[in-house]
Amino acid sequence: MNKSIITNFIGLLLILIGYTQKQEIILTVGMFAFSGAITNWLAIHMLFEKVPGLYGSGVIPARFEEFKAAIQSMMMDQFFTDENIDKFLSSSGGIQPDLHLAPVIEKVDLSPAFDDLVDVIMKSSFGGMLGMMGGQEALMPLREPFIEKMKSSLVAMTKTEEFAELLKSEIEQPEVLSDIKSKVSTIITTRLEELTPQMVKEIVQEMIKKHLGWLVVWGGVFGGVIGYLTTLINL
Repeated sequence: MNKSIITNFIGLLLILIGYTQKQEIILTVGMFAFSGAITNWLAIHMLFEKVPGLYGSGVIPARFEEFKAAIQSMMMDQFFTDENIDKFLSSSGGIQPDLHLAPVIEKVDLSPAFDDLVDVIMKSSFGGMLGMMGGQEALMPLREPFIEKMKSSLVAMTKTEEFAELLKSEIEQPEVLSDIKSKVSTIITTRLEELTPQMVKEIVQEMIKKHLGWLVVWGGVFGGVIGYLTTLINL
């Protein structure tokens, strides 16, 4: 069950028992416990809901645009800095040779490259000789082996430290880094624009209620202790 509901119920139960049984200590403990729990519950509730007459309530929906801007600023200033991008490209001070480009290369259509190669050959001095041997059609059986070999060679090339070093040096150019950060910022902004106040409210509310529910519990506990001590002092 909800911790807040249980705590408030216990506080009300103590008030009821103390009042009906004429037990001043129990009554006072219950009143202080209930007041501490209900106050903390109301504080958490006011983060998300506008309560008429209570200034500052509903702060998260009301400050939704500032909330989004803060997320974007945090992402760009803390995560996508030049230093962090450089760390992403390096590992333990060395270059990461395996850039995992094989899946990308496998999807690339290299048929135009083969067609261009055939065109170059046909326009060269070998063109006339090939013309007597069937022309371009004589080279067609080489299409698939050529494409497979090219892909294999490209994958092997991208796994070398030399390639990684060249790629890293190009990416680290100021204009390239600036372009990367600009595109990342655009992506983040686009995604944040898809958020609605209700979505943000539900995300944060679920997280806070799960972890801050103990505020209500401890508010009830400390309120009850204070009520008990107050009763002892007045005896």
